[in-house]
Amino acid sequence: MKKITRDEILNIYEYEKVRPQKVEEIIKLKKNRRVFIEPWIHLVFENRETVWFQIQEMIRSERMVKEEEIQQEIDVYNELIPDKNELSITMFIEIPDASERKRILPQLVGIHDHLYLHIGNKHTLRAVADERSKEDYEYGKAAVVHFLKVKFTEEQVEDFKKEQTKIEINHPNYKAMTLLPEEVKQELIKDLTSE
Repeated sequence: MKKITRDEILNIYEYEKVRPQKVEEIIKLKKNRRVFIEPWIHLVFENRETVWFQIQEMIRSERMVKEEEIQQEIDVYNELIPDKNELSITMFIEIPDASERKRILPQLVGIHDHLYLHIGNKHTLRAVADERSKEDYEYGKAAVVHFLKVKFTEEQVEDFKKEQTKIEINHPNYKAMTLLPEEVKQELIKDLTSE
């Protein structure tokens, strides 16, 4: 999947004019790119559109106008765009109650190392977190956001198109599995096969 380039990014003024429409578009798009793994895990499968939107929102919220700052945001977020035969996932740990969150996050250290996709009975693929997730171990509590990638072989992509797929978290303190909804799967097939 092609990375975002500087010329695709709007300045703050131009973005404000199209933002209401873009927010609406991204809400609709993400509807078929989200999976909840009860009770606290929320996954978003990223693509070019979701990443473009994140970059624009960061520039807007931080009021960025310096070229080097904008380029840095593009470079950081481009890492979330999946390559061919790859899925990119942002994992959110969403515990609404602050005291409960403070108590539970230390129990979820390393959760990013325990996310799996099961494609039929043929393949089990483990998601791999980026380097920032390793800070969990240093700080003694899970971060609330993790960035993960899942790499597929050509055979696994073909089987993914045909077979039922389950997502599992198999962490000592968080065990859950859910079926990947068909509408999400159809979006992910596009991601896996795009250049």
